[in-house]
Parts: sequence; structure tokens; C-alpha cells
Amino acid sequence: MKKESHSNLINGKWSQKGPSFLSINPSDTTDTIGSFHEATEEECLQAINSAKTAFKSWSQSELEERKKVLDKIGNELIEKSEELGELIAREEGKPIPEGIGEVYRSGQFFQYFAAEVLRQMGETAASVRPNINIEVTREPVGVIGVITPWNFPIAVAAWKIAPAIAFGNTVVLKPSEIVPASAAAFSEIMHESGLPEGVYNCIQGRGDIAGQIVTASKDIDAISFTGSVKTGNIIAQNAIKNMTRIQMEMGSKNALVILDDADIDVAIQCAINGAYFGTGQKCTASSRLIVEKGIHDKFVSKMSEATKALAVGNALHKNTQIGPVVDARQFNQNNSYLEAALSDGAKLIAGDEKINVDTEGFYMRPTLLIETSNNMKINREEVFGPIACVIKAEDYQDALSISNDTEFGLTSGIVTNSLKFANHFKRHSNSGCVMVNLPTAGTDYHVPFGGRKASSYGPREQGQYAKEFFTVVKTTYISS
Repeated sequence: MKKESHSNLINGKWSQKGPSFLSINPSDTTDTIGSFHEATEEECLQAINSAKTAFKSWSQSELEERKKVLDKIGNELIEKSEELGELIAREEGKPIPEGIGEVYRSGQFFQYFAAEVLRQMGETAASVRPNINIEVTREPVGVIGVITPWNFPIAVAAWKIAPAIAFGNTVVLKPSEIVPASAAAFSEIMHESGLPEGVYNCIQGRGDIAGQIVTASKDIDAISFTGSVKTGNIIAQNAIKNMTRIQMEMGSKNALVILDDADIDVAIQCAINGAYFGTGQKCTASSRLIVEKGIHDKFVSKMSEATKALAVGNALHKNTQIGPVVDARQFNQNNSYLEAALSDGAKLIAGDEKINVDTEGFYMRPTLLIETSNNMKINREEVFGPIACVIKAEDYQDALSISNDTEFGLTSGIVTNSLKFANHFKRHSNSGCVMVNLPTAGTDYHVPFGGRKASSYGPREQGQYAKEFFTVVKTTYISS
């Protein structure tokens, strides 16, 4: 990518009128990825207006036109997955294989919704009145404001924007200011896809400027957001003033329950993958490891060994398993939570080992804490870092109770060889996604994704369930 990069895409043209800001490599803070420009208020309003204007024709566009464009975007993302995966690794800090996988999966989202374009079937019904027929159809909502986080800079945008466009909506994307290069690269593919001008727009910058303008605009018909509960509350307050529909995926405090009858190797694999991969910077990460007392000591011993064995390093190096934390703010926040946990009585058994790197970056070793309780601050609030806490449970019922004792409810998991306990957990876990003998992190694009309680608000994302948010239902009565 060039040092001076594209920033804001508005009505099919690149624009950079606002103040500039830099994107820095978290693996090497001396490496500047590029200079980008915040969108001005004028540019934000232009983007919204262009999407509103484009909606008139795009909402009536031919299905084959939409399918062709979505397929092209999906194919391009897959073809460029190695190039863009390396860019994500350099900018966000996840190892290259994870970055490549993210971009490849993003392409699959577009391919999936290209097929969904042709599956837009209506319903018919008989009326309770004579000589009247009823049709139930779905129509696009309008202009969709899409606000995405930094941890999956292309994937989260893809799983929101692909269905939005597939169902005939237009989009204004406000990506995280931490990953502007990834957003610009994604926008370049969207720009070259053949989409009519104004169907897709991207405005860069901080949430309190660009994000505020989008979420408070009367010309935005719906907002799809992924981020923190705090920001979600602000968005909800802005949206309700205009009766704007909202879909929000927010915080989590996911639990992985490990029972005495668990296969210990499966338990370790699930815990390591769920807690630490992606540097723990996933809304689906298992930050609470709830372990039944009979297997507790054995699990802790093996988990400590496996945690210490993980290779921390530059995200661009081939042997790296765990990359750096995304930036200084996140690094300091992680350490603040760690200090609070130790002050509350938690015991650190992995995480203070030396990190051997040759560049200055925001490196943090995967950290394992034991002797924690569910009422500690670190087990109540989302950390979003490579820190996992072990909580000892008396039995299955105690483990289930601890798992559900949280204001969040995104994902949960259980490791057990008991069909009885697996089925009971599946039915009684208060989360939107349940994993059995699998890491809590990892979902498929063709089925619904979302949580309960403070984790999610509004209709589910992904799969055929996406139409619940990106379309409105119309009921037509026809006299014969």
C-alpha cells in the first residue's frame, strides 16, 4: 500500500479534505502504514445524501445486477486474501494466517449473499374476507449506517454490507479509526466492483465526529453496529430520537465450562484457541474458564504449560501464534485489569515470561489467572485481551450457574463426554451461541449470529436471518 492512501469514498469518488492521521503497526511502532484523512462534517453529510439518492434506483435494481456485483466483490476478496491478510496483520496485529482467513471468509460472505439475492421469495395467504388475496413481500429498508470495530476490520464490514446491498439497501460505512488502511483497501474493492455511485460510501474518522453524524442523521434508516456497550448505548439514544432501527453486537464475558469427564486434550485445545488466539481480541473469546473441581488441578497444570508455550511475536513473522495488542490504549487497559485482578487475590501462573522480539510494539504474553471468583472485576467486565481466568466449580450445576451469572450472553461452551450434560447446557445456557467440545470463538456465515442480554440488541446477523434487519415486510391485499 502506498504511503499516502485513499481515505473517504463518497458518491463514487475519493475525498480527503479533513485533518490527517496515521496508521501505526502495533508489531513495530516505527512502521507507519499510511496517512489518512478524517471525514469532515460536510463529507459525512455528502456521503449520507449520496446513499439516499442512490437508494431510489438501487432498491429497484435487477436481481441479476446485484448478484453479479456481489459475486465480483467476493471473488476479488478471495483472490486478494493473501495481500489483504498481510495488511491486516501489519495494521491490526493478528498473525498473517488469521488475517488471510479473515479476508477469505469475507469473500465467502459476499458469495453467500450473491446467492441469497435470487432467494427472495414472497408469501401468499387467503383472506378471512371473500374474494380477496394477500401477498406478503419484503422490501429494502433504505440507507444503512454501518459502524465496525478494529478487531475484524474487513470481516465485520462484509457480514453487514453484503446482505445490506443484496436486499437493495445503500450503505455508509464508518470503520474504526484504528484500522484505516484495511478499510481503504476494502473500499477500493467495493469501488471497482461496478456498484453504482453512492450505493457504498466510506467515511473515516473518530466515532464522536463521523459516527455521531451518522447515528444522529434523520436520513439514516437503520444502523448496524459492532463495538462496546458504552458506544452502543450512545447509538441507541441517537437512533431512538429518529425512530431509526438498530442492530447492535456489543460486549461479552464468555464462559467455557470444563467438566470432570472432559477429554483433557480437547479442553486445553478449546481453552487455548478461545482465550488467546487473535490476542484475545474477539467478542467470542473465552475469558472465563469454569472448571469442575475434580479436573481443576490437572487442567490448570496442562493449561499453564500450553499457555507458556505459545509463541508471541511480530504478526508478520511466520512462527508467531499470538501477535501484539492493537494499540497503547488497549495495552494499558489490559494491564489495568490484570493489576486489579492481582489486587483482588487472583494468582498469576502464566504470563510473566520474557518476550523475545526485536521491535518495539504492544506485546503481551498470554496470561492465565487462577483462584479467581466470578464477582471479581476481571470476571465481570470485558477485557478484550489475552487474559483468561480459571474459576473452580463444585459440580455441573454450580458451573452452569456461574456461567450464566453475567450481564452478557454472546457465546458459551462446554467440554464434556456426557450427552446428558451437553444437552442440558445447550438448553439452559443464557447465550446466543453454544459450543459443545469446541472453542467459543468460531462461527459459520450461513447461520444466525448474536447474543442475549447486554451482548446484543435487535435482529440477528448473518445467514437468512439477516433479512429480518435489512428488509421491511409489506402486506398487500388484492380484491379479485
